Amino acid sequence: MNDLPPELSALLGAQGADATRAHRVLAALSDGAWWSPRELVRATAVAHRTAAAVLDALGPDLERASAAGAQERVRLVRPGPYAARFDRPRPADPWAPLMEARPEAAEELRRLVAEAPPSLTDLDHVAATARTALRRGVFLDERFDLAGRRLLCVGDHDLTSLAALLVRPEAEAVVVDVDERMLAYIGAAAERLGLRVRCHFADLRLGLPPAVAGACDVVFTDPPYTPEGVELFVRRGMEGMADPRRGRVVVAYGASETTPGLVAKTQARLARMDLVFEAVHPDFNHYSGAEAIGAASDLYVLRPLARTAAGRGPEAARIYSQGGNAKEAAAAGSDELEELAGSAALPAPGTDGGPGTVVGDWPGTAACAGVRRVRLGTWMSAPVEAEGAVVNLTGGWEALLGRALLASGGVKVRAVVSASAPQVRDQAGQRALAALLGPGVGVRFRRGGPGSRLMVVEAAPSPVGPDAPAADRLRARCRERAHGPLPRVLREALIAVAAEDGRSVNKKSARRLVADAAPWASGHTLLDLPEHRFRDLDRAAEQIFEAVEGQDGAAAPPDSET
Repeated sequence: MNDLPPELSALLGAQGADATRAHRVLAALSDGAWWSPRELVRATAVAHRTAAAVLDALGPDLERASAAGAQERVRLVRPGPYAARFDRPRPADPWAPLMEARPEAAEELRRLVAEAPPSLTDLDHVAATARTALRRGVFLDERFDLAGRRLLCVGDHDLTSLAALLVRPEAEAVVVDVDERMLAYIGAAAERLGLRVRCHFADLRLGLPPAVAGACDVVFTDPPYTPEGVELFVRRGMEGMADPRRGRVVVAYGASETTPGLVAKTQARLARMDLVFEAVHPDFNHYSGAEAIGAASDLYVLRPLARTAAGRGPEAARIYSQGGNAKEAAAAGSDELEELAGSAALPAPGTDGGPGTVVGDWPGTAACAGVRRVRLGTWMSAPVEAEGAVVNLTGGWEALLGRALLASGGVKVRAVVSASAPQVRDQAGQRALAALLGPGVGVRFRRGGPGSRLMVVEAAPSPVGPDAPAADRLRARCRERAHGPLPRVLREALIAVAAEDGRSVNKKSARRLVADAAPWASGHTLLDLPEHRFRDLDRAAEQIFEAVEGQDGAAAPPDSET
């Protein structure tokens, strides 16, 4: 075909050997059907900008149609000549035979992806297709010996943990995510399907939960596609590896072919971490969205060198491209935070009624000489004695609100959050927060002032008296030791509450009662326990004391422990 529109000939010539991307768009159009630009991008894995340039260059050979409220659609006026030149067979998907051999897994993943919680823009979510989830599962199983091994998913909006275990049920998976909806969804699905998946809540900027660090064999992550996001999620994955020399970090990462500089910057960060690029599979992952990067991303297989160090990275990393954690939002709210410090809602640090300890990132004038400063990561990782501390959770830390209050260890603490945060913006959110904090904690909400966009949340001890139900006293004691391993905290609280009621429960009985009522508690603290498990914890407390009451009158088994 020698009579291409001049603009198209110029475009293809300018793209040189890389014109095959434009060829994909022309091949798709050569079927003569109507296409929307979005459909073209998803079918060809070509960035929207490139696809749009091809459409513009087709000139009179392209017919356009639009309807009210619908996306514009296009088709070729004379598709035959384009089909003859551009519609060449493409290489077969090497993973297709393995995927076709698992029809039950494919059907289950179609249901799971269709029913999953919607994407959150602030977390840079874009849902991978069900076929991509299955492709990841068969890839991980083919590339690695997963049987009896533990896969760590650093964020799992795309359900890769479930896909991998549907393909290889003998494996285990650990999911670490800040999105409570996904943790609950994955946990429920794994329980229904009989898959061994353990879910942990964590804001990855602060590190991994203690039980996850150094416990896994292979890592998968589809991180935010900023260089900072990729580096942080990969670092967390490396922290979770039992032996980095024998493990691998598998990363989904994509960028538009029109921004190679961004790819170079991201790859340079990974290279500086002493990670070997063992393989890069182009356009491996496909998404229901992300047309700016062709609705596709590559799959990287990274091999850590023996000297590779994970490192914690910067605590306040701005890792997302949108929302409160985007770079553009880094300074948002600092002026209002300074105004808040010294108001009726929050007396100035160092003054009468003001906090003696400030936690997190505070403006310079919000803390004065003699006021103790504590990093948010320190506050969340270990008990800090700080009666009356105030924690700054503005600027993208709002998901930590309930756990930051629990981290006080049962003493009075205040937290400052955006008034639009889900936990405080309406009565439903406030009730859910109070339920998470549980008995023994009183909570108050106070707007920062007229027109203020900030809310001060105060949590203070609310004693649970000896006449309160034993289950409530057990839950209150657990909330006072939020940093501790949950099974041990439950056992010790059980023994103490039983003693208050004149009952004797020894260590062996306590261990059995806790294991029976809360088998999911192993490996957790309250600070990394997914929110939906707090309801399970409340039910477990009641079940434990029902069992204790059932043992009344029976001889307690001998306690052989010291």
